[in-house]
Amino acid sequence: MPNVCHDQRCVIRPLTFAILRMLSDGNYHSGTELGQALNVSRASISNTLQNLESYSLTIHKIPGRGYHWLNPVQWLDNGQIRQHLGESADSMQIEIVDMVESTNALLLQRAIDYGIFTNKIKQVLAAELQTHGRGRRGRSWSSGLGDSLTFSVLWPSQCAVNTLSGLSLAVGVAIIRALASLGIHGMALKWPNDVLSGSGKLAGVLIELHGDMLSPGTVVIGIGLNLKLSGVTKDRIDQEVADLASITGKVPDRNQLLAVLLKELAAVLDTFEQHGFEPFREEWTHYHAFQDKMVQISLPDSSVRNGIATGIAPDGALLVSTSAGVLQLRSGEVSLRKLAEHEHQPGN
Repeated sequence: MPNVCHDQRCVIRPLTFAILRMLSDGNYHSGTELGQALNVSRASISNTLQNLESYSLTIHKIPGRGYHWLNPVQWLDNGQIRQHLGESADSMQIEIVDMVESTNALLLQRAIDYGIFTNKIKQVLAAELQTHGRGRRGRSWSSGLGDSLTFSVLWPSQCAVNTLSGLSLAVGVAIIRALASLGIHGMALKWPNDVLSGSGKLAGVLIELHGDMLSPGTVVIGIGLNLKLSGVTKDRIDQEVADLASITGKVPDRNQLLAVLLKELAAVLDTFEQHGFEPFREEWTHYHAFQDKMVQISLPDSSVRNGIATGIAPDGALLVSTSAGVLQLRSGEVSLRKLAEHEHQPGN
C-alpha cells in the first residue's frame, strides 16, 4: 500500500521503513531487487517511495541502476545503545519503534493499562519518527525521520506525585550534563522545561503523571532533542529553533547520544528520588537563560506581569521580583518570555 498523505504530510507505511533500511547502505538498488527481498511487486516499491518530500527524504531513481537514498539517516540500534550504556544498561528496558504518534502517550497508556513494575527497571521507548509529538501546554513537537532524538522514560519512582515539583528542571540539568560530557557547551535552560542554544530551542521536556497526589504514581519523562532539522521540519515550527548540527558542525552519533542522555538521566533521577530538586538548584541557576533578566509572565487568567527573574525556589518554582512583590510561579499554564529592557513598563 502506498504512503497516504493527510494535511499535506505523508503517513509512512511499515513497508516504507523496510525499503529505507535497505537503501540506507548508500548503494543503488533496483525495484526488482527490493521487491524480491521484501516479497512485494516493483509497483509497490515505486508507489511506496512516492510523496516522501514532506520528510525531506531525497531518493533518486536512475534508469538502469535503481533507487539511491542521498541523505540516509543513522538508525537507532538497541545493541549499540546498550554497549554505550555499559553497566547502566542493566537498569533499563529499551524499545525502539519505527513510528509512533507520541512516545509519552504510548508509555503512559501502557502503564495505566498494565501497571508498572515494582523493580527499578526504567522502561525506555525511542522512536525513529514521532508523528504527533507533544509539548507543554498542549503544543506540538515537530520532528522528521531521524533528524531528532524523541524518546520517553517510564520511571518507577517511589516519590509521591505531590513531591515531584522541579522534576522537569532536574531533567534539564541531565540534558546539559550529557551534552557537556560530549564536548557540547554553551547551552542554557529556560524555565521550566526547555534547553536553549542562543535564543533557539534545542530540546524540550514533557513530564506526565498519573496517580494519587499523596502516593507514588506513574511518571513518564519525554525528551525531544534536535539533531539536524530539515527545512521542511523547521517550516512546521512556530518558534526559533536550534539543532546540534548547526552548533557543532556535524550530526552526532544518535546511539551514543541517546545512551549518554539515558545515563545522565538515570543518575539525576536517583538523586531526585532521595533528595528532590534541591541538589540541582544551584546548577540549574548557573545555566538559567533569564537569570536576573526582565521577563514577562502570562498567567492562566490571561493577565500579564513583568518583573525580574531572580532565581529558583527549593521546589523548582520560578522567583520573579515585581513591583507587587516576589511571585513564586509553578508550571501549570504559566507562560514565560524574556523582555528587552525598553519593553518593561514600571508598575506592571
